[in-house]
Amino acid sequence: VQLQASGGGLVQAGGSLTLACTVSGDVFRLIAVGWYRQVPGKQRELVASITHDGSPNYADSVKGRFTISRSNAKNTAYLQMNSLKREDTAVYYCNSPILPTQLDDQRIRFPWGQGTLVTVSS
Repeated sequence: VQLQASGGGLVQAGGSLTLACTVSGDVFRLIAVGWYRQVPGKQRELVASITHDGSPNYADSVKGRFTISRSNAKNTAYLQMNSLKREDTAVYYCNSPILPTQLDDQRIRFPWGQGTLVTVSS
């Protein structure tokens, strides 16, 4: 199974971006998906997750601004990011958290794929 994040870019503060996570193989409908972000010198953090049956969870830092969703038909999960702030600048990755409702749990199911860079300018 491979996970590929895409959709990053440069955006002004207050703007929006939508990231996509495409999952290879036939397991997508069975797994939770999480969006993680990492800045240099800091630990990767789980900011949003969605269970296999579509229940979302959000870190306080993004709650009310980010929306996670999934399309089992397309083997793809999305992260709609609105009202972006400079502190949202990071490399964003997707993976499958073992405990999607526990955002401080770092255990994942698959090797990390390539992330996508989001840069928010002031």
